[in-house]
Amino acid sequence: MDHFYFVRHGETVWNVENKICGATDIELTQKGHDQAEETGRTILKMGIKADLILTSPLVRASETARHISEITGIPVKVEQRLIEQNFGRYEATPRNGAEFHEAKKDMASRFGGGESMLHLAQRIYNLLDEIKGGDGIYILVAHNGIARIVESYFREMDNEEFSSFGIKNCEVKRYEFKRRY
Repeated sequence: MDHFYFVRHGETVWNVENKICGATDIELTQKGHDQAEETGRTILKMGIKADLILTSPLVRASETARHISEITGIPVKVEQRLIEQNFGRYEATPRNGAEFHEAKKDMASRFGGGESMLHLAQRIYNLLDEIKGGDGIYILVAHNGIARIVESYFREMDNEEFSSFGIKNCEVKRYEFKRRY
């Protein structure tokens, strides 16, 4: 297909506390649930048509996807490859920490027991290649780390841009697959 949509999950307690969630399964706040419902209404207002919502198995994303599905009527399927990156020793540490910001630039680092950016890019790029080659239109509901990798699939980014990239909770972003000749 020629395009898809990406939505970051709603607000979590750790978002409020400025902590890195990573692969830790953190619940949505009430505001996060409200954001997800509003996102469903926004998708309807925007006239977005999709065949399927693919969601990370983590509760913050799957609950966001559930709310969107209930409002839009678009079915949901868990996609394991959309699980957030395991940030190893950085999970539950400050999101804006200088050490973590620099560590994200080291593509081969596993953060002391986590998952490297290279491994993450492999699974997300493979998923995007499958979507590109398929017939359906999808909404992917996932995480900020996944958003960073998705963005890097579509445009050149230096290490600083990559490390700094992020989207807001429940932001809806459209991506277009460009034909390469």
